[in-house]
Amino acid sequence: MAAVAICLYANPLSAGEVLKISILPEESWFGAVVSCGLDMPWTGSTKGFSRDLRKDSYTNQTSPMLLSDKGRWIWCDDPFAFTVDGGEISIETSGSASAETGTAKCGTLRAAYLFCMEAHFRPEGKIPDPMLFSAPQYNTWIELNYHQNQKDLMSYAEGIRNNGFPPGVLMIDDTWQTNYGVWTFDASAFHDPKSMMDSLHKMGFKVSLWICPFVSMDSRPYRAIAPKGAFLPGADGSPEPVAWWNGKSAVLDLTSPVAVDWLRGELDRLVRDFGVDGFKFDASDVHFYTGEGMRLPAGTVPVDQCAAYAAFGKWYSLNEYRACWKNGGRALAQRLNDKSCTWRDLTQLIPDMAAAGLLGHLFVCPDMIGGGLLGSFKPGVPVDQELFVRSAQVHALSPMMQFSVAPWRVLDKEHLVLVKAAVDLRQKFAPRILALADECSKSGEPMLRSMEYAFPGNGYSAVKDQFVMGDFLIVAPQIEKGAECREVRLPAGRWLADDGEVFTGPARITVKTPLSRLPHFIAQ
Repeated sequence: MAAVAICLYANPLSAGEVLKISILPEESWFGAVVSCGLDMPWTGSTKGFSRDLRKDSYTNQTSPMLLSDKGRWIWCDDPFAFTVDGGEISIETSGSASAETGTAKCGTLRAAYLFCMEAHFRPEGKIPDPMLFSAPQYNTWIELNYHQNQKDLMSYAEGIRNNGFPPGVLMIDDTWQTNYGVWTFDASAFHDPKSMMDSLHKMGFKVSLWICPFVSMDSRPYRAIAPKGAFLPGADGSPEPVAWWNGKSAVLDLTSPVAVDWLRGELDRLVRDFGVDGFKFDASDVHFYTGEGMRLPAGTVPVDQCAAYAAFGKWYSLNEYRACWKNGGRALAQRLNDKSCTWRDLTQLIPDMAAAGLLGHLFVCPDMIGGGLLGSFKPGVPVDQELFVRSAQVHALSPMMQFSVAPWRVLDKEHLVLVKAAVDLRQKFAPRILALADECSKSGEPMLRSMEYAFPGNGYSAVKDQFVMGDFLIVAPQIEKGAECREVRLPAGRWLADDGEVFTGPARITVKTPLSRLPHFIAQ
């Protein structure tokens, strides 16, 4: 689809100058902040919504782009603060930055996206590791948390196989390592990591390791590379301690070849010596680089560090990021931020994934099934089994599907069967999902799309509880506790439902949603 745009404004904004865009009648706006998908769309009735991309990633991906369902767009190469209030969008940058706005000729959300994609983040034509799409992923965080060790990790892997789940990417999370920045297996917890890796590979898994851009300041790597300028300095020129969720550490300056070469050498050694297949790149949030005392390289701003960390991922096709800045079109797997095991957080998954796609993140994973927050799974506190099944169903036909808490540990037999059915459904669609990933890597369009993006002009802008994979599959999970039916919006055409019934759209239909059912509709 061609998306010709007429540029309305492309002049530098001086410091303190504010660009104001009036919202049109019945116009809806999207973009900028993935974790705000549930707040979208912003319309003329939105009151006092604001975010500042210069200071915060809001736990997920951000990009300096806003798109409307009337085909209008706003783009700025630099991070901005924006406010939606009183029928107006206000954009403010920190200095001289070119703010562009325009209207795509076709006048749709999809046309606006395609114009910005062609102009600012063309696709690389590659996908992350195919196993991220072709099988479920398994992360060890909830089961092992800060006690990663070889014995329990192998028990988790064997539990996957023994309970009838297919092998996939196995992500070993934080504390597999000796210390932060000391990227060697902790010998007290992993007595023979090479044999462990060999066994996991024989079982059919690929294995990735958690890493972060922080280095403990009492470690050997810190002492070795600090004098070479590998870390971001403070006012006195020495590395600035940065507070993060695991204490204070020095942070790598990944715009520096010294830091890049060191980190790549460490990770390549793990690949070479142990057969590690890839890495989970955590902690790319912009607020880690905004401290008053931190001295960034000349001509850079905090988000440049986030972008450099994301660019590092290109070396490893098996990757995962949770926070990114302006990295649309890249062959990076993007996960939503950790969710709690609540029905409210379940409702975030679809709009947040759609928001990620609208920022050019083609390959998105909806967090972990049941949630990824450790505090949601307390010993002795039963899991909401209905919620767990519904969460698995949201994942099943999304671009990726990721477990962490072991379903066979927290579910009874009846609910475990239903989760396995969701996995079986995914395996049935896996070839088409993988083919879609390849197609999107070339077209630059997201795998998962909102109804408004895929079928514009039908009043779908506020639809947040169903999504489209490519343009061939509409997925309408049940995300309301105890609900026995739900409404589904179908666009023009013939649609084959999962129960065999054929519907002709456009139509609003009501379908039954027993816990065993994930409603989905294939274009005919």
